[in-house]
Amino acid sequence: MSLFWDNINIKFLQGIGEQRAKLIVSELGIISYHDFVRYYPYKYIDRSKVYNISEITNDSLTYIQIRARVIAMQTIGIGRKMRLQVTVQDATSRAELVWFRGVEWAAKRIEIDREYIIFGRPTFFNGRLNIAHPEMDIPMSAAALQKMGMHGIYSVSERLNKSGANSNIIQSVIHGLLKSGAQHIEETLPEWFLQKYNLISLKESLINIHFPQSNELLSAAQYRIKFEEFLVIQLSILRQRSIRVTQYQGYMFPKIGDAFNTFYNENLPFELTNAQKRVVKEIRQDSITGRQMNRLLQGDVGSGKTIVAFLAMLIAIDNGFQCCLMAPTEILATQHYHSLLEMSEGLNITIDLLKGSTTKRKRASLTESLASGEINILISTHAVLEDYVVFKSLGLVVIDEQHRFGVEQRSRLWRKSTLAPHILVMSATPIPRTLAMTIYGDLDVSIIDELPPGRKEIKTLLMNDSRREQVFGFMRQQIALGRQIYIVYPMIKESEKLDYKNLEEGYDSITRAFPMPQFNTAIVHGKMKAADKEISMQQFKNHEAQILVATTVIEVGVNVPNATVMIIESAERFGLSQLHQLRGRVGRGGEQSYCVLMAGYKLSVDSRRRLEAMVETSDGFELAELDLKLRGYGELEGTRQSGDMFDLNLASVSRDNELMIFVREVCEELLADDPLLEREDNSLFKALTESKSAGKVVDFSTIS
Repeated sequence: MSLFWDNINIKFLQGIGEQRAKLIVSELGIISYHDFVRYYPYKYIDRSKVYNISEITNDSLTYIQIRARVIAMQTIGIGRKMRLQVTVQDATSRAELVWFRGVEWAAKRIEIDREYIIFGRPTFFNGRLNIAHPEMDIPMSAAALQKMGMHGIYSVSERLNKSGANSNIIQSVIHGLLKSGAQHIEETLPEWFLQKYNLISLKESLINIHFPQSNELLSAAQYRIKFEEFLVIQLSILRQRSIRVTQYQGYMFPKIGDAFNTFYNENLPFELTNAQKRVVKEIRQDSITGRQMNRLLQGDVGSGKTIVAFLAMLIAIDNGFQCCLMAPTEILATQHYHSLLEMSEGLNITIDLLKGSTTKRKRASLTESLASGEINILISTHAVLEDYVVFKSLGLVVIDEQHRFGVEQRSRLWRKSTLAPHILVMSATPIPRTLAMTIYGDLDVSIIDELPPGRKEIKTLLMNDSRREQVFGFMRQQIALGRQIYIVYPMIKESEKLDYKNLEEGYDSITRAFPMPQFNTAIVHGKMKAADKEISMQQFKNHEAQILVATTVIEVGVNVPNATVMIIESAERFGLSQLHQLRGRVGRGGEQSYCVLMAGYKLSVDSRRRLEAMVETSDGFELAELDLKLRGYGELEGTRQSGDMFDLNLASVSRDNELMIFVREVCEELLADDPLLEREDNSLFKALTESKSAGKVVDFSTIS
């Protein structure tokens, strides 16, 4: 039986009702009693503190508490436009209280010339303090005030506030649930574990996270809940990894044959770095264990991941297997196709390309060749997932930028092989260690942390509009030297709300400053037809266009070694990782390259810090760590996948990274002796891994 009475409609909870229940479900995602108890305050106000009215300014706290006497009260307006206005005064000044809802109810409970403790959100109107819909209580002793302590504030939307379902209503509902259900809260962790890691009980945690009895207990409650949230994620990830390692068979690639040796000894365009050699050895070791490889290959922009992946494919081909390289866009897939064709020259292997825009005739012959085993490497977009695409012997799948493929999409590809094929995930997006532990925690990780010899560091400059003519002059100099230039914009059409440069306006501006026939400017964006994008890209690659105006569609995979300048308009709109990706489109040849960040005059502190960091360092992993600290996990949700377990209500990957690393070590220790959590004394841990929440803890069916 479920520990939570989850199928009870929350509309039956006191203070909710049918309309509010619908809003709460849509706005907060709260659908059960369990969800309410696990909906935590985002901050706390000290209710023991009482302010003088004169102390409160426009820069005051979000919520304040005053002690004042009612000196006047009047009802203004009629019907729905009626409001109650109450004037209060303390020894220092006056304030206005106002009610727009529940006017008659509020008027009946307020007495003229009586003193109240008043709590609410301060605003100012005509220079006077106003508080809308405050809480009002009779004065209490200093000792009683001290006992009120920390008061939780819950995040609610504007729609919920308008419906009356404000923070206080949420708190009241949770208070009722805990009052009736606290004695039924079941512990989710063993007693020995609580003692070993100095964790308070779940019952104490839930009570004190909502209604802290002291600052110390609030801290202990937060620590316990964060610990458990990370524990659920890491145990689940690591247990799944144990299942894969112990139960999933993989193809054996026992030999290194002609294709690998010929390429390595005769065709290799440059000496591999030590980091590349190390990763090839790690992949080689995975391929002879008899277990499925699941490896993440991380490398900064231009570090040489593709050539490592190609070497892995040659190992598979030498052992009689086919390979598939999946790319998220047709531009990137085409880029990989031409790159691998060039590298495979003289190797007697067949490489083909399947895209959504591939013609029916070409598709028919391609699928026939693939099913017969004639094609050794298929490079494809999502088109490879279609049922008509059948491999003869798929042994290795390389996925470029995995976060752009959903879980179900990937599993459909796995099913195209008798055994699960080996998986090599490539990511040019530097992922902070703490985030990688969660997103890719079940994968083995290889990092290429060296750039190939001869690569020059890209010079990065921060500019604003006042220096645009200077930037245009620099562009003309580079074009005169035979170089090419990217200009990237954050959007296609002008937004009425955002004062950012847009692609259409920018294209017009560039073509006026760089007119034909002396200059040619191509344009690429996501809303263009695939064929039109390909024409523009080919113009740029073939040096028929000196300037490419684009959106971030060129963020990943575009390789034009002759391009030496990347200009990013409205650079403050981009995250650090994305800026770094865009910068990596240049510097791919032997010439000195430049990245120019064009930013607005008014920058927030965080935006300026991001852009200055881009100027100061070219280390993608360092930038990714800073981006996570500045913008948090939410900004990196491109890496989040439907179906992945990432339920963090209180803990934060960015703020609590040290705790997450510690919990990861705890989980590794737990699984060292019992990898699948099959022992009886680990049953509670196993139950945690089989629930996406941190345990359903109260059996409300036992509450009358």
